[in-house]
Amino acid sequence: QVQLVESGGGLVQAGGSLRLSCAASGRTFSGYSMGWFRQAPGKEREIVAHVTRSGLSTYYPDSVKGRFTISRDNAKNTVYLQMNRLKPEDTAVYYCAASRTSYSIRGDEYAYWGQGTQVTVSS
Repeated sequence: QVQLVESGGGLVQAGGSLRLSCAASGRTFSGYSMGWFRQAPGKEREIVAHVTRSGLSTYYPDSVKGRFTISRDNAKNTVYLQMNRLKPEDTAVYYCAASRTSYSIRGDEYAYWGQGTQVTVSS
């Protein structure tokens, strides 16, 4: 089992940057592909980034491509989400999640979820 704890959220002005971190418990972190999702009020949850177990392959939807970067440090059991050029529409609760499959961009493919961290981007 994996427990995930996100940190790094907060309030930032449009155009600014934030770096989210997600610390995982357990000794099998490298066995999971990892994703970052977000959910804004009244909207469906959506994936914003995915990284494979090795960290060598990533996925981003068009809405964040070129602005967000996911990375992982398997030695530290941590996955990161660097968010640059933030926009008000990026405002949401951000969740990290762990999947046993090698490439997962659907939420139902993820077995473990963190509690979420709020990101608010002011205009």
